[in-house]
Amino acid sequence: MKKIGFSLLTVMALSNVSFAGGDIAPVIEPAIIVPMVDDSVSGFYAGLGASVASTREADTNFFDVEDGQDRTGDIALVAGYDINEYVAVEGRYQFSVAEENILDKKSWGIFVKPQYPVTEDFKVYGLLGFGGLDVSGTNHLGANIAADDTGFQWGLGASYEVYENISIFIDYLNIASGMPTTAFVTSNVEIDSDAFTVGAIYHF
Repeated sequence: MKKIGFSLLTVMALSNVSFAGGDIAPVIEPAIIVPMVDDSVSGFYAGLGASVASTREADTNFFDVEDGQDRTGDIALVAGYDINEYVAVEGRYQFSVAEENILDKKSWGIFVKPQYPVTEDFKVYGLLGFGGLDVSGTNHLGANIAADDTGFQWGLGASYEVYENISIFIDYLNIASGMPTTAFVTSNVEIDSDAFTVGAIYHF
């Protein structure tokens, strides 16, 4: 009889523990969210462009066909870093490879590049910076042309991503304005220089 009583007490005790355990909610571990990092590009980019450049007397424009202007075909080397979606810093070096008339030309510039993504692939940008221009040659009178100066440079452009990490661009760059020379095509004058460039950029 004592054994039966003890067994009943044991069953009741286990039943109470079981019911009590049923009121305890299961322990749920908090979810750990790992932020996704886009490491497909580093921010650095480099590119190559072909330019039509004009170096001319300050009272003429890019499209004038006069003795006071010389056009060159240039190669433009580009390197930069996207600080964020809207601002980059960029450096350029440009040199003439095809001379229409008399000039050999080199230029360089360092720019702040504000940019605005119109769509995921297409963006417009500006170039604001400081750079230099070096021109040399001989005019039709046999006088040496020599000019080397630095100053403010600016430009406007647009780019379009045609493939992953690869984009094409076209822009206008004002290289120099009112730069003094000892001699130019016609006389000792101030000169302007600018260029239209088409090229490609690779984003590392």
